[in-house]
Amino acid sequence: MAEVAIVASAFGAGSIWRDGHAAWFGATKAAGAGAFEVRRELMHDADAEPAALRALGTSLAGSGLWPVWSTPDTLYADDGALNEAQLRHAVECARALGARFVKLQLGGFAGEAHVARLAAILEELGLKAPEGEEGALRVVVENGQLEQGGKLAQFTALFRALRAANEDKLIGMTFDIGNWQWTGEAPLMAAVALAPYVEYIHCKAVEGEGARRFACAPAADDPLCRAALARLPANVPRGIEFPFDEARIDEDASRYVAWLATA
Repeated sequence: MAEVAIVASAFGAGSIWRDGHAAWFGATKAAGAGAFEVRRELMHDADAEPAALRALGTSLAGSGLWPVWSTPDTLYADDGALNEAQLRHAVECARALGARFVKLQLGGFAGEAHVARLAAILEELGLKAPEGEEGALRVVVENGQLEQGGKLAQFTALFRALRAANEDKLIGMTFDIGNWQWTGEAPLMAAVALAPYVEYIHCKAVEGEGARRFACAPAADDPLCRAALARLPANVPRGIEFPFDEARIDEDASRYVAWLATA
């Protein structure tokens, strides 16, 4: 069975803004999940300060959950340069929270990986852990819903550059099954190409077209999610990133955790 995380937004963005992330730790644990993804974009600035994040992380650990720190910050700036300031800040926040993963968007990567500089920063931050070391914070980049940072070619080029520099394990990937559809990419093709680098999976189905496209819960027999999961590593955590029905949140959470753990 795979470890399952519940992404804060699954409980509704309005609910998180109103009640805070910690209000949903109990429901997450009761549903059988092992992790909770904290979203920076659903926090007031004061709640994202290190002291507040340390308190939130303590509460998470007390609930028997481990955290993911998710930020909309990008690893690469619009001009393709390595976004050092945002990377350092994201790592600081993740460490304060006690996160296992710090998840950023890829951003404007356009063929120049700046691998040596990225490796130097991560070594300075103590994030170049020996291969196989357990419990080390991992930097992962996610395929987003925008053309910039959401195209398969960008990710294959990034990981090809890392391989060429003998830095295959420098960073990993969050593979969002649904997000590929926003950028017109084939999720199954992406899964085959990127599986060796995937360390965390976001699971959701997609409804609608164009600007009216939105995330939704996969059906139990959803062919795309099942086929994608079959092509991705079975031993990495899977995150629920689709909204629960507000009328039956606890029931939905338990049902989808059980489904995703064995899908």
